[in-house]
Amino acid sequence: MSLCFPHNGKNNRIDHAIEMKILFTTDLHGNKEKYGRLFLAAKTHKVDAVINGGDMLPFGKNLFSQGRFITDYLNGHFSKFNDDKIHYLCCPGNDDLIIFDDLLDDTCNPYPYVVNLAQRKVKISGFEFIGMNWVVDYPFPLKDRCRMDTADYQFQEQYGAAVISTPDGWKEIADWHAYAKTLPTIADELDRLVRPENMAETIYIMHMPPVNLGLDQCRHGPTVGSKAIFNFLRTTQPRLSLHGHIHESPESGGNWIARLGDTTCIQPGQLEPFTFVLIDVKKMKFDRYLA
Repeated sequence: MSLCFPHNGKNNRIDHAIEMKILFTTDLHGNKEKYGRLFLAAKTHKVDAVINGGDMLPFGKNLFSQGRFITDYLNGHFSKFNDDKIHYLCCPGNDDLIIFDDLLDDTCNPYPYVVNLAQRKVKISGFEFIGMNWVVDYPFPLKDRCRMDTADYQFQEQYGAAVISTPDGWKEIADWHAYAKTLPTIADELDRLVRPENMAETIYIMHMPPVNLGLDQCRHGPTVGSKAIFNFLRTTQPRLSLHGHIHESPESGGNWIARLGDTTCIQPGQLEPFTFVLIDVKKMKFDRYLA
């Protein structure tokens, strides 16, 4: 499906953006076949940049093996893009253990074209890219990247004890609700996020989708997006915001793209086929693929 949303920036000023083609995918969860297809698609479509939007690492019984995936697989994966001078921007997601963030940095850093974008900014060809990978709390045990959405957030019923990862294994949080209230909210995290020079030419990569745009639809009906992210995008009006997290949302809710004022929001989902979106940033043309 192909869509085109012309963009004139804030206050209808003339758009001077230069040509740039991006491949955006998310929620690959360590699937090596999909990672291979990602490189092939990037080469086939001659993109300037790839964005891997979170939940990059294998999700299974032994999450502490994710470090080996970074060193044994992602290191070589990144080197292919670097050798071909294709920018590769990535963020860990809520299922990627936070104890491996430094290892991911150490694996990215030798490659000039590869960046762990979480809570950071990078400028490529006149566009500013900013990452944010905190997610709104959910009912499941792993809480490494979970936050209350706003100060008045109402917790969902929890399934099992809350845990966070440590180098020595799992640490159980006896009273998760009380503990979460000591952490910054998603709204707080957005307030402290690095700011761009030119919001109208900025692309945000936020693993969590906003609420109210049809990009956060779970399989069985509930919508779980972030009110704080919605309010942030509505107020700041960047050129693009890219999201993931809810794999089935485009099929459950019927939307993978939405407008919020002058901001275009994209959530490709991730199905059994390799799912990605090609973005022509200058023309604001978007094509979703299931490969």
